[in-house]
Amino acid sequence: MEVRVDRSLCEANELCVAFAPEVFEIDDDDELRIVQPSPPQEEVERVTQAVTACPKNALFMSD
Repeated sequence: MEVRVDRSLCEANELCVAFAPEVFEIDDDDELRIVQPSPPQEEVERVTQAVTACPKNALFMSD
């Protein structure tokens, strides 16, 4: 699984960070950074929740 962000939609509101802080972070420029683009299996549920919770639908998962 790979996680991606559409930067044109992302508002860096940090909901994804709240769900999966091991995978997402906000950098010093207030932009979302995906720390683990291919998260380990134990993070998949949290990443799925983060993608679903994104208010701008800026996160995507692919196989």
